[in-house]
Amino acid sequence: MIQKPIFFLLLLCSFSLSVCSQVKTVKTDGNYAPKREFRGAWVATVANIDWPSKPGLSTEIQKDELIRILDDHKKTGINAIMFQIRPAADAFYGKGREMWSRYLNGVQGKAPAPYYDPLEFAIVEAHKRGMELHAWFNPYRATLNLVDSHTSPNHITKQKPQWFFTYGGKKLFNPGLPEVREYIVQVVLDVVKNYDIDGVHFDDYFYPYPEDNQVIRDSEAYYKYGSKFKNVADWRRNNVDTLIHVLSDSIHATKKYVKFGISPFGIWRNLSQDPEGSESNGFDGYGKLYADARKWVQEGWLDYINPQIYFPFGYKVAPYDKLVDWWTANSFGKHVYIGQGVYRSMENRQGWSDRRQIPDQIRYLRSNPRAQGSVFFSSKSVTNNMAGVKDSLRNDFYRYPALQPVMLWLDVVSPNPPFELTAKTVAKGVQLSWKPGTISEDGEKAYGFVVYRIKKGQTLDINNPANIVNISFNGAQTTFTDNSVSANNIYVYAVTTLDRLKNESAVSNTAEARVAQ
Repeated sequence: MIQKPIFFLLLLCSFSLSVCSQVKTVKTDGNYAPKREFRGAWVATVANIDWPSKPGLSTEIQKDELIRILDDHKKTGINAIMFQIRPAADAFYGKGREMWSRYLNGVQGKAPAPYYDPLEFAIVEAHKRGMELHAWFNPYRATLNLVDSHTSPNHITKQKPQWFFTYGGKKLFNPGLPEVREYIVQVVLDVVKNYDIDGVHFDDYFYPYPEDNQVIRDSEAYYKYGSKFKNVADWRRNNVDTLIHVLSDSIHATKKYVKFGISPFGIWRNLSQDPEGSESNGFDGYGKLYADARKWVQEGWLDYINPQIYFPFGYKVAPYDKLVDWWTANSFGKHVYIGQGVYRSMENRQGWSDRRQIPDQIRYLRSNPRAQGSVFFSSKSVTNNMAGVKDSLRNDFYRYPALQPVMLWLDVVSPNPPFELTAKTVAKGVQLSWKPGTISEDGEKAYGFVVYRIKKGQTLDINNPANIVNISFNGAQTTFTDNSVSANNIYVYAVTTLDRLKNESAVSNTAEARVAQ
């Protein structure tokens, strides 16, 4: 998910009726805000793009920086964080088999001191804010350069040198080796088993992006394992397919609620290359990166696809609208979240000089019922308000909160509603208290709650996101104090239950509170 050089860019669910019935939109300054929408941001740690600001900061400063990022995104309406925890066969977490990242503390293998686990910390803080946390892995990149001092003698590249090839000044895992695939699966499962993540997320780096005068040195593995394939390209694609398939089965067998999603390059194949391809003329992930992303969705291996459509409207090589239409038409009933290149929004070429590109792109994807949201690259581009994107999100598109879209193929059972809701006026607002609903048919307890509020005399519509006061991912917390009330009003409240996959219960009883002057 590193920013692609401009010259390189030049190369270039449908929901069931039951889901749709849970979704309503409200008009905000000419746009429609859905109640359910995936609103993500990539927090990149490789080369300290987003966090931490530099290696070697104290634990306290690292935590403070991450909290500021999450608080800023919460205010913007972001409800999912793609948190990069394995940028180069290293770790931003402690309960695994790989070494601490040098981007964390300056030296590969050096643990935080005083000790804390950045992934565990990020999960807790994200969930406090009603955000999902998707653990973002780069599967094959092992080093970002060939500087020997940057790599510990205990790093996997030095312990198992036969697993790697060098390309473009980096060490990369050889995807054609079965032992490599098994190792990567176990790396991912370490995190699935040991952490309360909501999803596993891969970016677009599979086989390396082509570079002039560079050759992928995997011929020995091809001769050993590729005899059943017509050519090396088909063999390489099968190597990646095999990893994705095994990972999908392994993740869901370990924890059925953990989502698996991938963010491929924005073009699968062009129409000129394949009758199933898109109306584009650029670099294709299928042929250049050996990433058959369409197949992964078609086979049901992914829960969501998050194509990086970092291109403007009207760009003939890769037109944003045509690519959104293509990916959503090829979703095969799974979710499509559009990757949006906020970092490009200040360019003055190809149409990006129109600073309305990102807002217009959000309007366009929202007009497509088979698109369920956006993910923005990168976090800093949003928090720095490039091209006014943060302002647009806060004041318009994400003005009201949203729940994450449900995935009925993972969980179709709704939780039971809370009961005995009470409301009383306190010094700083209205304090609510309720009892959690009984355990659901599938044995789940409450994972969280949604609090709704209207003024007395209005209609209580829980499908209207403008009525949402709070979303929490803490099923044990059955109180909430509403500090956003105004004097001389009577408020009516209701609460619903969320399960782990964000299915929502029916509404509780209502409770009223009068706020005096």
